[in-house]
Amino acid sequence: MNRITPFLLAVLLAGPVVAEETIAHASAGSLKTALTQAAAAFTKATGIRVEQTWGPSGVLQKEIEAGAKIDVFTSANMEHPQALAASGKMGPVVLFARNELCAFAMPKAGVAADGGDLVARMLDPAVKLGTSTPKADPAGDYALQVFAKAEAVKPGAKAALEAKALQLTGGPTSAQPPAGRNVYAWVLSSGQADLFLAYCTNRKAIAKEVPEAQAFALPASLAVRADYGLSVAPGASVAAHRFALWLLSPEGQTILAEAGFAAPTLPGATKP
Repeated sequence: MNRITPFLLAVLLAGPVVAEETIAHASAGSLKTALTQAAAAFTKATGIRVEQTWGPSGVLQKEIEAGAKIDVFTSANMEHPQALAASGKMGPVVLFARNELCAFAMPKAGVAADGGDLVARMLDPAVKLGTSTPKADPAGDYALQVFAKAEAVKPGAKAALEAKALQLTGGPTSAQPPAGRNVYAWVLSSGQADLFLAYCTNRKAIAKEVPEAQAFALPASLAVRADYGLSVAPGASVAAHRFALWLLSPEGQTILAEAGFAAPTLPGATKP
């Protein structure tokens, strides 16, 4: 459970700092749009600057393990920050946002308008199926969970999908899109994949860059929820704790909700 004690709430609501402070924030790339906005709003309210770096959560975990000085870590899963907490590299982990996987398909993939044949289309040898890279990027791990669920829809699907899926993004050596491009929109538009499993929060960006691509919510039989974890480094400054708490506050959670995430600390929060 996310709980803000009266003391921590008082810290969060304290006025601007006397001297300018800067905190280091490392975050999953899927949060970039929302948390860039959130950090700007936080800085405006407090005077505390937030230096942000972005990348696949598993890659960021390894960088922190190797000694990268990070005050606040926001991950696209709970496991990577929990592993850092277990080793003493980061503090306790709280759930602060949720996402889901969607299927993004080019017309060539031939997915029915209702998405009811999604498993069959993913299995079609003529359809290039793309995912992110498991272990390095939680989106790839979530895709593997989708494949495991597909086994109940069609026996043998799990092994077949794992064998054919192209791990195109999120790895240390993955090709990078041109500046300013959404990586999944680029992969689809360049023909590297005909169908890609990615976070549903990419809907707007992909639709803007590749309007012919269709977004399909996964049916209940395949649906996978992504829980996002937040942690602060042991011994981090009060400023770092203020930023973490601000992300859990109504202001921070509203920004996440407006970006398409489920914001678990908002009253009546719903899934993306």
